[in-house]
Amino acid sequence: MAGLFLLFSFFLSFFASSPSFSSVYADANLTQPSFTRINRDLYHSSNDLIEQIKSLVHRHPDKLTVETIKAGNKGYEAEITVVTYCQSRKESDDKSKFRILLSFGQHGRELITSELALRILSILSEEQFLPKMDQASLNSNLDNVVIKVVPMENLNGRKLVEAGDLCERRNGRGVDLNRNWSVDWGKKEKDYDPYEENPGTAAFSEPETQIMRKLAISFDPHIWVNVHSGMEALFMPYDHKNRTPDELSSHRMRLLLEELNNVHCHKRCMIGSGGGSVGYLAHGTATDYMYDVVRVPMAFTFEIYGDGTASAKDCFKMFNPVDLTTFKKVINDWSAACFTIFKLGPRQLDVHSKSGASNMDKWVSIDEYLDGYLMGRRSRYEKKTEVLEVGMQEIRTYFRLFLLSSVLLLFMFCSRISKTKGGRQIVSAIPL
Repeated sequence: MAGLFLLFSFFLSFFASSPSFSSVYADANLTQPSFTRINRDLYHSSNDLIEQIKSLVHRHPDKLTVETIKAGNKGYEAEITVVTYCQSRKESDDKSKFRILLSFGQHGRELITSELALRILSILSEEQFLPKMDQASLNSNLDNVVIKVVPMENLNGRKLVEAGDLCERRNGRGVDLNRNWSVDWGKKEKDYDPYEENPGTAAFSEPETQIMRKLAISFDPHIWVNVHSGMEALFMPYDHKNRTPDELSSHRMRLLLEELNNVHCHKRCMIGSGGGSVGYLAHGTATDYMYDVVRVPMAFTFEIYGDGTASAKDCFKMFNPVDLTTFKKVINDWSAACFTIFKLGPRQLDVHSKSGASNMDKWVSIDEYLDGYLMGRRSRYEKKTEVLEVGMQEIRTYFRLFLLSSVLLLFMFCSRISKTKGGRQIVSAIPL
């Protein structure tokens, strides 16, 4: 028996010393993914985080209010918690003040973003403070500001991540919420990955984006910030084009981003358009919709953290800090960056700049109107969705034909009147 054991040991040592065996063994080890699990000492669960926020609001009713907005279609339900900060707490003052809309947690796997939302709300309520922050000066800056915070836009997707699917970025039925908006919706690049970028069956097919669209249009913000993780970057429109807008607001946005990069991002952050900086174009994004349709003067996408050394399969580590020191640094740096926006934003933009826009700028296209109308009908009559979807394009076509024929008839009528007046002048000029 001892001899057999020695013989087995000899063969094992021989094969282990063989170069081919060693390389195969090493490759086998490399192919085994090393997954980093959620650090419960650093990160709240989704339920706990929402409860923490609601408790915070309850303790500070003089500054904070909270509402839960629900929507659904085809049996899929979603809800979004929205917190509003306003020192005076008068709803009638919203339109006279500088308005800022912040969204976090649009992708389920980016847990760090929702933790940042909680910290910002804690600072606004004065339960926590930023280092070297003058509270009196901050309160003075915020006196004429209304801030709406969406701490977790994609609650259903977040729950999938907490259940173990650490790479999930989509919502509860597999749609990427940052590809479900109507600006350049549905276009797919050559490297399109449905797991990462599924845009849904139609623009605004998802209850989450329906809620966010209604919130944005009703609130009509001066500044929009969509907070993500995966890298360090400060993006402005456009995501679906390899360029930035030509308007004056583009220059203002870049100046503000350069200030944030120098002061808070330690000059590490990439600045520019999302489509021109990342290396790929993204279609149907929230920020492009906010800028082009809602006419938000300053629309941003912030990428607050990314671990480039992490394996592509180790999603939690790739998108979220895993140690306390890095966690605190990310939260502190980007909290300070947001409060710099609260301070500098109103100085760069006239609070009445949106109300002073031309009526043409405020018009919603027929496509936008019909999308909203049909989405509302879907919510009430789910069984008739197929008919509405089939009829959408026909309604648009007939409406455009009606507009075109009306313009042509008006043109012909005006031309007829002009010729009639001209003929009368000629007749009266003939001597009798």
